[in-house]
Amino acid sequence: MKTLKPRTLELPTDRLVRHKLLIDGKWMPAQSGRKFKTLNPATEEMICEVAEAGEADIHAAASAARKAFETGPWPKMKARDRFKILKKISELILHNKERLATLETFDSGKPIESSRHIDIPAAAEAFEYYAGWIDKLSGETLPVDPAYFSYTLREPLGVIAAITPWNFPLLIAAQKIAPALAAGNTVILKPAEQTPLTALCLGQIAMDAGLPEGVLNIVPGFGPVAGAMLVRHPEVDGITFTGEYLTGQEIMKNAAPGLKRLHFELGGKSANIIFEDADLDQAADFACDGIFFNQGEVCCAGSRLFVDQKIKKTFSKLLLEKSKNWQPGDPMSTKTEMGAVVSREQLDKILRYIKLGEKEGAQLILDGRKQSKSKGYFVGPTIFESVSNTMKLAQEEIFGPVLSQISFADFDQVLQQANQTIYGLSAALFTRDIEKAHRAARLLKSGTVWINCYGTFHHGVPFGGYKMSGYGREGGLHTFDFYTQMKSVWLHLNS
Repeated sequence: MKTLKPRTLELPTDRLVRHKLLIDGKWMPAQSGRKFKTLNPATEEMICEVAEAGEADIHAAASAARKAFETGPWPKMKARDRFKILKKISELILHNKERLATLETFDSGKPIESSRHIDIPAAAEAFEYYAGWIDKLSGETLPVDPAYFSYTLREPLGVIAAITPWNFPLLIAAQKIAPALAAGNTVILKPAEQTPLTALCLGQIAMDAGLPEGVLNIVPGFGPVAGAMLVRHPEVDGITFTGEYLTGQEIMKNAAPGLKRLHFELGGKSANIIFEDADLDQAADFACDGIFFNQGEVCCAGSRLFVDQKIKKTFSKLLLEKSKNWQPGDPMSTKTEMGAVVSREQLDKILRYIKLGEKEGAQLILDGRKQSKSKGYFVGPTIFESVSNTMKLAQEEIFGPVLSQISFADFDQVLQQANQTIYGLSAALFTRDIEKAHRAARLLKSGTVWINCYGTFHHGVPFGGYKMSGYGREGGLHTFDFYTQMKSVWLHLNS
Protein backbone atom coordinates (compact mmCIF):
# COMPACT_ATOMS: atom_id res chain seq x y z
CA MET A 1 0.00 0.00 0.00
CA LYS A 2 1.43 3.36 -1.02
CA THR A 3 2.23 6.02 1.54
CA LEU A 4 -0.07 9.00 1.18
CA LYS A 5 1.56 12.25 0.20
CA PRO A 6 -1.07 15.00 0.26
CA ARG A 7 -0.24 18.10 -1.69
CA THR A 8 0.17 21.37 0.19
CA LEU A 9 -1.86 24.14 -1.42
CA GLU A 10 -1.57 27.86 -1.18
CA LEU A 11 -4.39 29.33 0.86
CA PRO A 12 -6.63 31.50 -1.35
CA THR A 13 -5.81 35.11 -0.54
CA ASP A 14 -8.63 37.00 -2.25
CA ARG A 15 -11.06 39.31 -0.46
CA LEU A 16 -13.46 36.42 0.19
CA VAL A 17 -11.18 34.81 2.78
CA ARG A 18 -11.44 36.42 6.20
CA HIS A 19 -9.67 35.71 9.48
CA LYS A 20 -11.51 38.18 11.74
CA LEU A 21 -14.89 38.30 13.47
CA LEU A 22 -17.91 39.67 11.65
CA ILE A 23 -19.91 41.84 14.05
CA ASP A 24 -22.45 44.45 13.03
CA GLY A 25 -21.29 44.41 9.43
CA LYS A 26 -17.61 45.01 10.27
CA TRP A 27 -14.59 42.73 10.27
CA MET A 28 -12.71 43.11 13.52
CA PRO A 29 -10.14 41.34 15.69
CA ALA A 30 -11.17 39.76 18.97
CA GLN A 31 -11.25 42.33 21.75
CA SER A 32 -8.74 40.21 23.67
CA GLY A 33 -6.45 40.06 20.64
CA ARG A 34 -6.50 36.27 20.88
CA LYS A 35 -6.21 34.06 17.81
CA PHE A 36 -6.27 30.32 17.21
CA LYS A 37 -4.78 28.09 14.53
CA THR A 38 -6.77 26.13 11.98
CA LEU A 39 -4.94 23.14 10.49
CA ASN A 40 -5.02 21.18 7.26
CA PRO A 41 -5.92 17.63 8.41
CA ALA A 42 -4.23 16.07 5.38
CA THR A 43 -0.82 17.65 6.04
CA GLU A 44 -1.02 18.63 9.74
CA GLU A 45 0.19 22.09 8.68
CA MET A 46 -1.28 25.38 9.85
CA ILE A 47 -3.50 27.08 7.29
CA CYS A 48 -3.85 30.38 9.11
CA GLU A 49 -4.80 31.99 12.40
CA VAL A 50 -8.36 33.12 13.09
CA ALA A 51 -9.63 35.65 15.61
CA GLU A 52 -10.91 33.88 18.73
CA ALA A 53 -14.16 35.28 20.05
CA GLY A 54 -14.39 35.78 23.80
CA GLU A 55 -17.25 36.83 26.05
CA ALA A 56 -16.90 40.51 25.14
CA ASP A 57 -17.14 39.68 21.44
CA ILE A 58 -20.22 37.51 21.96
CA HIS A 59 -21.85 40.36 23.86
CA ALA A 60 -21.06 42.75 21.02
CA ALA A 61 -22.47 40.31 18.43
CA ALA A 62 -25.63 39.71 20.46
CA SER A 63 -26.17 43.46 20.90
CA ALA A 64 -25.70 44.01 17.17
CA ALA A 65 -28.12 41.20 16.30
CA ARG A 66 -30.71 42.53 18.75
CA LYS A 67 -30.41 46.06 17.38
CA ALA A 68 -30.74 44.79 13.81
CA PHE A 69 -33.85 42.84 14.77
CA GLU A 70 -35.59 45.53 16.80
CA THR A 71 -34.76 48.66 14.80
CA GLY A 72 -33.07 47.51 11.59
CA PRO A 73 -34.69 47.12 8.17
CA TRP A 74 -34.50 43.34 7.86
CA PRO A 75 -37.65 42.13 9.71
CA LYS A 76 -39.69 44.95 8.17
CA MET A 77 -38.37 44.56 4.65
CA LYS A 78 -40.76 43.62 1.85
CA ALA A 79 -40.80 39.90 1.14
CA ARG A 80 -39.64 40.48 -2.42
CA ASP A 81 -36.61 42.48 -1.28
CA ARG A 82 -35.56 39.84 1.25
CA PHE A 83 -36.04 37.21 -1.46
CA LYS A 84 -33.62 39.07 -3.75
CA ILE A 85 -30.90 39.16 -1.08
CA LEU A 86 -31.14 35.46 -0.22
CA LYS A 87 -31.22 34.60 -3.92
CA LYS A 88 -28.13 36.74 -4.45
CA ILE A 89 -26.32 34.92 -1.64
CA SER A 90 -27.08 31.65 -3.43
CA GLU A 91 -25.75 33.03 -6.71
CA LEU A 92 -22.55 34.33 -5.10
CA ILE A 93 -21.89 30.99 -3.42
CA LEU A 94 -22.08 29.30 -6.82
CA HIS A 95 -20.00 32.05 -8.42
CA ASN A 96 -17.28 31.35 -5.84
CA LYS A 97 -17.80 27.58 -5.85
CA GLU A 98 -14.26 26.61 -6.75
CA ARG A 99 -12.63 28.85 -4.14
CA LEU A 100 -15.09 27.74 -1.45
CA ALA A 101 -14.65 24.07 -2.34
CA THR A 102 -10.87 24.36 -2.17
CA LEU A 103 -11.06 26.09 1.17
CA GLU A 104 -13.55 23.56 2.55
CA THR A 105 -11.32 20.65 1.60
CA PHE A 106 -8.24 22.46 2.84
CA ASP A 107 -9.87 23.07 6.25
CA SER A 108 -11.87 19.86 6.80
CA GLY A 109 -9.92 17.17 4.92
CA LYS A 110 -12.89 16.00 2.85
CA PRO A 111 -12.37 15.07 -0.83
CA ILE A 112 -12.43 18.01 -3.23
CA GLU A 113 -15.04 16.26 -5.39
CA SER A 114 -17.40 16.14 -2.39
CA SER A 115 -16.82 19.81 -1.63
CA ARG A 116 -17.18 20.78 -5.27
CA HIS A 117 -20.26 18.74 -6.16
CA ILE A 118 -22.10 18.24 -2.85
CA ASP A 119 -21.31 20.68 -0.04
CA ILE A 120 -21.00 23.97 -1.89
CA PRO A 121 -23.88 23.49 -4.38
CA ALA A 122 -26.15 22.25 -1.57
CA ALA A 123 -25.29 25.32 0.52
CA ALA A 124 -26.26 27.54 -2.40
CA GLU A 125 -29.47 25.55 -2.88
CA ALA A 126 -30.39 26.13 0.77
CA PHE A 127 -30.47 29.90 0.25
CA GLU A 128 -32.34 29.56 -3.03
CA TYR A 129 -34.88 27.15 -1.56
CA TYR A 130 -35.62 29.17 1.57
CA ALA A 131 -35.76 32.40 -0.40
CA GLY A 132 -38.83 30.88 -2.01
CA TRP A 133 -40.55 30.50 1.36
CA ILE A 134 -40.33 34.17 2.32
CA ASP A 135 -43.72 35.19 0.89
CA LYS A 136 -45.38 31.88 1.76
CA LEU A 137 -45.12 31.90 5.56
CA SER A 138 -48.79 32.58 6.00
CA GLY A 139 -51.19 32.46 8.92
CA GLU A 140 -54.76 31.20 9.01
CA THR A 141 -58.23 32.59 9.46
CA LEU A 142 -60.16 30.67 12.10
CA PRO A 143 -63.99 30.87 11.87
CA VAL A 144 -64.58 29.80 15.47
CA ASP A 145 -67.15 32.44 16.42
CA PRO A 146 -69.20 34.68 14.09
CA ALA A 147 -68.88 37.52 16.60
CA TYR A 148 -65.12 37.66 16.00
CA PHE A 149 -62.63 37.75 13.17
CA SER A 150 -59.86 35.42 14.38
CA TYR A 151 -56.59 34.84 12.61
CA THR A 152 -52.98 33.83 13.21
CA LEU A 153 -49.66 35.39 12.24
CA ARG A 154 -46.25 33.78 11.86
CA GLU A 155 -43.64 36.15 13.25
CA PRO A 156 -39.84 35.79 13.48
CA LEU A 157 -38.50 34.40 16.73
CA GLY A 158 -35.82 37.08 17.12
CA VAL A 159 -32.08 36.56 17.59
CA ILE A 160 -30.94 33.06 16.62
CA ALA A 161 -27.68 31.50 17.83
CA ALA A 162 -26.48 28.87 15.35
CA ILE A 163 -23.73 26.53 16.57
CA THR A 164 -22.47 24.31 13.77
CA PRO A 165 -20.19 21.24 13.50
CA TRP A 166 -17.08 20.54 11.48
CA ASN A 167 -18.22 17.69 9.22
CA PHE A 168 -20.21 19.81 6.72
CA PRO A 169 -19.09 23.31 7.69
CA LEU A 170 -20.67 25.54 5.05
CA LEU A 171 -23.63 23.31 4.25
CA ILE A 172 -24.94 22.98 7.81
CA ALA A 173 -24.36 26.69 8.42
CA ALA A 174 -26.45 27.44 5.33
CA GLN A 175 -29.19 25.02 6.44
CA LYS A 176 -29.58 27.04 9.63
CA ILE A 177 -28.91 30.59 8.44
CA ALA A 178 -31.08 30.51 5.30
CA PRO A 179 -34.42 29.65 6.98
CA ALA A 180 -33.61 31.91 9.94
CA LEU A 181 -33.13 34.87 7.59
CA ALA A 182 -36.09 33.91 5.43
CA ALA A 183 -38.32 34.15 8.49
CA GLY A 184 -36.98 37.61 9.35
CA ASN A 185 -34.64 36.70 12.21
CA THR A 186 -31.11 37.91 12.85
CA VAL A 187 -28.33 35.38 13.40
CA ILE A 188 -25.12 34.85 15.34
CA LEU A 189 -23.12 31.95 13.92
CA LYS A 190 -20.42 30.17 15.90
CA PRO A 191 -18.76 27.73 13.52
CA ALA A 192 -16.72 24.78 14.79
CA GLU A 193 -13.22 25.87 15.74
CA GLN A 194 -11.76 23.11 13.53
CA THR A 195 -13.37 24.50 10.35
CA PRO A 196 -14.19 28.22 10.54
CA LEU A 197 -12.98 29.43 7.16
CA THR A 198 -15.91 28.92 4.77
CA ALA A 199 -18.30 30.27 7.40
CA LEU A 200 -16.29 33.48 7.43
CA CYS A 201 -16.39 33.54 3.63
CA LEU A 202 -20.18 33.26 3.85
CA GLY A 203 -20.21 36.41 5.95
CA GLN A 204 -18.46 38.36 3.21
CA ILE A 205 -20.77 36.88 0.57
CA ALA A 206 -23.84 37.91 2.60
CA MET A 207 -22.60 41.49 2.85
CA ASP A 208 -21.78 41.55 -0.85
CA ALA A 209 -25.37 40.41 -1.49
CA GLY A 210 -26.71 43.40 0.44
CA LEU A 211 -27.61 41.86 3.80
CA PRO A 212 -27.98 44.74 6.28
CA GLU A 213 -25.46 45.26 9.07
CA GLY A 214 -25.93 43.14 12.16
CA VAL A 215 -28.29 40.64 10.54
CA LEU A 216 -25.57 37.98 10.29
CA ASN A 217 -22.70 37.96 12.80
CA ILE A 218 -19.96 35.31 12.72
CA VAL A 219 -17.88 34.60 15.83
CA PRO A 220 -15.40 31.69 15.63
CA GLY A 221 -14.30 30.49 19.02
CA PHE A 222 -14.38 27.63 21.48
CA GLY A 223 -17.39 26.05 23.13
CA PRO A 224 -16.53 26.58 26.81
CA VAL A 225 -16.14 30.34 26.29
CA ALA A 226 -17.81 31.62 23.11
CA GLY A 227 -20.41 28.87 22.87
CA ALA A 228 -21.38 28.97 26.54
CA MET A 229 -21.69 32.76 26.53
CA LEU A 230 -23.80 32.64 23.39
CA VAL A 231 -26.16 30.10 24.94
CA ARG A 232 -26.54 32.10 28.17
CA HIS A 233 -26.82 35.54 26.60
CA PRO A 234 -30.13 37.26 27.41
CA GLU A 235 -30.38 38.79 23.92
CA VAL A 236 -30.54 35.33 22.28
CA ASP A 237 -34.05 33.96 21.72
CA GLY A 238 -33.32 30.58 20.14
CA ILE A 239 -30.43 28.17 19.76
CA THR A 240 -29.99 25.71 16.91
CA PHE A 241 -27.18 23.23 17.47
CA THR A 242 -25.80 20.25 15.55
CA GLY A 243 -23.30 18.09 17.40
CA GLU A 244 -23.04 15.39 20.05
CA TYR A 245 -25.76 14.83 22.63
CA LEU A 246 -23.52 15.55 25.65
CA THR A 247 -22.99 19.08 24.36
CA GLY A 248 -26.72 19.31 23.71
CA GLN A 249 -27.39 18.45 27.34
CA GLU A 250 -24.97 21.17 28.45
CA ILE A 251 -26.68 23.70 26.19
CA MET A 252 -30.05 22.78 27.69
CA LYS A 253 -28.72 23.44 31.20
CA ASN A 254 -27.23 26.81 30.26
CA ALA A 255 -30.29 27.88 28.25
CA ALA A 256 -32.82 26.86 30.89
CA PRO A 257 -32.79 30.08 32.96
CA GLY A 258 -33.83 32.09 29.90
CA LEU A 259 -36.32 29.46 28.66
CA LYS A 260 -34.77 29.78 25.21
CA ARG A 261 -36.24 27.83 22.33
CA LEU A 262 -33.96 24.97 21.27
CA HIS A 263 -33.41 22.90 18.16
CA PHE A 264 -31.01 19.95 18.36
CA GLU A 265 -29.62 17.44 15.87
CA LEU A 266 -27.43 15.26 18.05
CA GLY A 267 -26.03 12.40 16.04
CA GLY A 268 -26.93 8.77 15.69
CA LYS A 269 -26.03 5.11 15.46
CA SER A 270 -28.12 4.30 12.44
CA ALA A 271 -29.32 0.82 11.53
CA ASN A 272 -28.99 -0.36 7.93
CA ILE A 273 -30.97 -3.58 7.44
CA ILE A 274 -30.30 -6.00 4.57
CA PHE A 275 -33.11 -8.52 4.19
CA GLU A 276 -32.67 -11.85 2.38
CA ASP A 277 -34.69 -10.70 -0.65
CA ALA A 278 -32.70 -7.49 -1.23
CA ASP A 279 -30.78 -6.61 -4.37
CA LEU A 280 -27.45 -7.45 -2.75
CA ASP A 281 -25.24 -5.56 -5.19
CA GLN A 282 -27.28 -2.39 -4.72
CA ALA A 283 -27.38 -2.88 -0.96
CA ALA A 284 -23.60 -3.35 -0.74
CA ASP A 285 -22.97 -0.16 -2.72
CA PHE A 286 -25.25 1.85 -0.43
CA ALA A 287 -23.81 0.18 2.68
CA CYS A 288 -20.34 1.41 1.70
CA ASP A 289 -21.57 4.86 0.84
CA GLY A 290 -23.55 4.99 4.07
CA ILE A 291 -20.51 4.47 6.30
CA PHE A 292 -17.45 5.53 4.28
CA PHE A 293 -18.74 8.73 2.64
CA ASN A 294 -17.13 11.80 4.22
CA GLN A 295 -14.78 9.44 6.11
CA GLY A 296 -17.73 8.27 8.20
CA GLU A 297 -18.00 11.74 9.72
CA VAL A 298 -21.75 11.84 9.15
CA CYS A 299 -24.42 12.07 11.85
CA CYS A 300 -26.66 9.59 10.04
CA ALA A 301 -23.89 7.18 8.99
CA GLY A 302 -25.10 3.60 8.61
CA SER A 303 -22.69 2.29 11.23
CA ARG A 304 -24.79 -0.71 12.34
CA LEU A 305 -25.27 -3.10 9.42
CA PHE A 306 -27.85 -5.80 10.12
CA VAL A 307 -27.57 -8.69 7.65
CA ASP A 308 -29.98 -11.63 7.37
CA GLN A 309 -28.03 -14.71 8.49
CA LYS A 310 -29.18 -16.59 5.37
CA ILE A 311 -27.13 -14.28 3.14
CA LYS A 312 -24.39 -13.38 5.61
CA LYS A 313 -21.47 -15.08 3.82
CA THR A 314 -22.47 -13.93 0.34
CA PHE A 315 -23.14 -10.37 1.37
CA SER A 316 -20.04 -10.08 3.55
CA LYS A 317 -17.82 -11.15 0.65
CA LEU A 318 -19.47 -8.63 -1.67
CA LEU A 319 -19.23 -5.85 0.90
CA LEU A 320 -15.55 -6.53 1.51
CA GLU A 321 -14.75 -6.36 -2.21
CA LYS A 322 -16.53 -3.02 -2.60
CA SER A 323 -15.07 -1.59 0.62
CA LYS A 324 -11.52 -2.02 -0.61
CA ASN A 325 -12.25 0.54 -3.33
CA TRP A 326 -12.77 3.20 -0.65
CA GLN A 327 -9.17 4.06 0.14
CA PRO A 328 -8.09 7.39 1.65
CA GLY A 329 -5.91 9.64 -0.42
CA ASP A 330 -4.92 13.22 -1.13
CA PRO A 331 -8.14 15.20 -0.58
CA MET A 332 -7.23 17.53 -3.44
CA SER A 333 -7.09 14.69 -5.97
CA THR A 334 -10.24 14.27 -8.05
CA LYS A 335 -9.78 10.50 -7.78
CA THR A 336 -10.00 10.45 -3.98
CA GLU A 337 -13.24 9.17 -2.40
CA MET A 338 -12.05 9.32 1.21
CA GLY A 339 -9.98 12.16 2.61
CA ALA A 340 -8.55 12.86 6.05
CA VAL A 341 -10.58 12.94 9.26
CA VAL A 342 -10.81 16.40 10.73
CA SER A 343 -8.29 16.33 13.58
CA ARG A 344 -5.78 14.34 15.61
CA GLU A 345 -8.37 14.15 18.39
CA GLN A 346 -10.91 12.57 16.04
CA LEU A 347 -8.36 10.14 14.58
CA ASP A 348 -7.33 9.00 18.06
CA LYS A 349 -10.99 8.46 19.00
CA ILE A 350 -11.56 6.26 15.92
CA LEU A 351 -8.43 4.23 16.63
CA ARG A 352 -9.51 3.71 20.26
CA TYR A 353 -12.84 2.30 19.09
CA ILE A 354 -11.16 -0.11 16.67
CA LYS A 355 -9.00 -1.36 19.52
CA LEU A 356 -12.06 -1.58 21.76
CA GLY A 357 -13.92 -3.63 19.16
CA GLU A 358 -11.12 -6.19 19.14
CA LYS A 359 -11.13 -6.27 22.93
CA GLU A 360 -14.90 -6.82 22.99
CA GLY A 361 -14.47 -9.89 20.80
CA ALA A 362 -15.70 -8.63 17.44
CA GLN A 363 -13.93 -10.03 14.36
CA LEU A 364 -11.96 -7.43 12.43
CA ILE A 365 -12.11 -8.36 8.73
CA LEU A 366 -10.92 -5.03 7.28
CA ASP A 367 -8.49 -2.89 9.24
CA GLY A 368 -8.08 0.76 8.27
CA ARG A 369 -5.40 1.55 10.83
CA LYS A 370 -2.53 1.02 8.39
CA GLN A 371 -3.43 4.35 6.78
CA SER A 372 -3.05 6.19 10.10
CA LYS A 373 0.73 5.76 10.04
CA SER A 374 1.18 8.24 7.18
CA LYS A 375 1.36 12.01 7.60
CA GLY A 376 -2.04 13.54 8.13
CA TYR A 377 -5.11 12.23 9.92
CA PHE A 378 -6.00 9.25 7.74
CA VAL A 379 -7.83 6.04 8.55
CA GLY A 380 -9.19 3.57 6.02
CA PRO A 381 -12.41 1.56 5.81
CA THR A 382 -12.79 -0.71 8.82
CA ILE A 383 -15.28 -3.57 9.12
CA PHE A 384 -16.12 -5.78 12.08
CA GLU A 385 -18.12 -8.99 11.92
CA SER A 386 -19.60 -11.10 14.75
CA VAL A 387 -20.68 -7.94 16.53
CA SER A 388 -23.24 -8.07 19.31
CA ASN A 389 -25.73 -5.23 19.35
CA THR A 390 -24.92 -4.68 23.04
CA MET A 391 -21.21 -3.98 22.44
CA LYS A 392 -19.99 -0.42 22.83
CA LEU A 393 -18.79 -0.74 19.25
CA ALA A 394 -22.45 -1.06 18.21
CA GLN A 395 -23.96 1.42 20.67
CA GLU A 396 -21.64 4.43 20.81
CA GLU A 397 -21.23 6.96 18.01
CA ILE A 398 -17.71 6.71 16.56
CA PHE A 399 -17.98 9.27 13.76
CA GLY A 400 -15.52 7.47 11.56
CA PRO A 401 -15.41 4.78 8.83
CA VAL A 402 -16.02 1.87 11.20
CA LEU A 403 -18.80 -0.59 10.32
CA SER A 404 -20.31 -3.16 12.68
CA GLN A 405 -21.98 -6.17 11.04
CA ILE A 406 -24.71 -7.84 13.08
CA SER A 407 -26.60 -10.90 11.83
CA PHE A 408 -30.30 -11.49 12.45
CA ALA A 409 -32.74 -14.37 12.10
CA ASP A 410 -36.12 -12.77 11.39
CA PHE A 411 -38.09 -9.55 10.93
CA ASP A 412 -39.18 -9.11 14.55
CA GLN A 413 -35.69 -9.68 15.90
CA VAL A 414 -33.99 -7.17 13.63
CA LEU A 415 -36.57 -4.46 14.26
CA GLN A 416 -36.18 -4.94 18.00
CA GLN A 417 -32.38 -4.75 17.76
CA ALA A 418 -32.45 -1.79 15.39
CA ASN A 419 -34.45 0.18 17.97
CA GLN A 420 -32.21 -0.85 20.88
CA THR A 421 -30.14 2.34 20.93
CA ILE A 422 -30.33 5.71 22.61
CA TYR A 423 -30.34 7.31 19.16
CA GLY A 424 -33.04 7.62 16.51
CA LEU A 425 -31.81 9.84 13.71
CA SER A 426 -32.09 7.60 10.65
CA ALA A 427 -32.37 4.03 9.45
CA ALA A 428 -32.44 2.16 6.15
CA LEU A 429 -33.64 -1.16 4.84
CA PHE A 430 -33.21 -3.12 1.63
CA THR A 431 -35.91 -5.50 0.40
CA ARG A 432 -38.00 -6.26 -2.67
CA ASP A 433 -41.08 -6.84 -0.49
CA ILE A 434 -43.05 -3.58 -0.48
CA GLU A 435 -45.29 -4.65 2.41
CA LYS A 436 -42.28 -5.56 4.54
CA ALA A 437 -40.65 -2.23 3.67
CA HIS A 438 -43.61 -0.16 4.84
CA ARG A 439 -44.09 -2.26 7.98
CA ALA A 440 -40.46 -1.75 8.92
CA ALA A 441 -40.59 1.97 8.15
CA ARG A 442 -43.49 2.37 10.61
CA LEU A 443 -41.80 0.36 13.36
CA LEU A 444 -38.32 1.92 13.15
CA LYS A 445 -37.91 4.66 15.75
CA SER A 446 -36.04 7.06 13.50
CA GLY A 447 -36.68 10.51 12.10
CA THR A 448 -35.76 9.32 8.59
CA VAL A 449 -36.11 5.88 7.00
CA TRP A 450 -34.59 5.12 3.62
CA ILE A 451 -35.89 2.18 1.58
CA ASN A 452 -33.52 0.67 -1.01
CA CYS A 453 -31.26 3.73 -0.79
CA TYR A 454 -29.16 5.58 1.76
CA GLY A 455 -28.33 9.21 2.50
CA THR A 456 -30.84 10.87 0.18
CA PHE A 457 -31.69 14.46 1.14
CA HIS A 458 -33.58 17.50 -0.08
CA HIS A 459 -34.08 20.88 1.57
CA GLY A 460 -37.83 20.40 1.22
CA VAL A 461 -37.93 17.17 3.26
CA PRO A 462 -37.77 17.37 7.08
CA PHE A 463 -34.71 15.87 8.79
CA GLY A 464 -34.23 15.31 12.50
CA GLY A 465 -34.18 12.71 15.21
CA TYR A 466 -36.04 10.72 17.81
CA LYS A 467 -34.74 10.06 21.34
CA MET A 468 -31.17 11.26 22.04
CA SER A 469 -30.75 12.30 18.40
CA GLY A 470 -32.49 15.54 19.31
CA TYR A 471 -35.72 17.28 18.46
CA GLY A 472 -37.05 19.68 15.88
CA ARG A 473 -36.74 19.33 12.13
CA GLU A 474 -34.71 21.02 9.43
CA GLY A 475 -36.22 21.11 5.96
CA GLY A 476 -39.35 22.40 4.29
CA LEU A 477 -42.12 24.18 6.17
CA HIS A 478 -41.38 22.22 9.35
CA THR A 479 -38.12 24.06 9.98
CA PHE A 480 -40.10 27.27 10.53
CA ASP A 481 -41.71 25.75 13.61
CA PHE A 482 -38.44 26.71 15.29
CA TYR A 483 -37.62 29.96 13.50
CA THR A 484 -41.08 31.53 13.90
CA GLN A 485 -43.62 32.00 16.65
CA MET A 486 -47.38 32.00 16.29
CA LYS A 487 -49.58 34.92 17.29
CA SER A 488 -53.36 34.75 17.53
CA VAL A 489 -55.44 37.87 16.85
CA TRP A 490 -59.11 38.40 17.80
CA LEU A 491 -61.17 41.22 16.39
CA HIS A 492 -64.63 41.76 17.87
CA LEU A 493 -67.17 42.47 15.17
CA ASN A 494 -69.84 44.95 16.21
CA SER A 495 -72.92 43.85 14.32
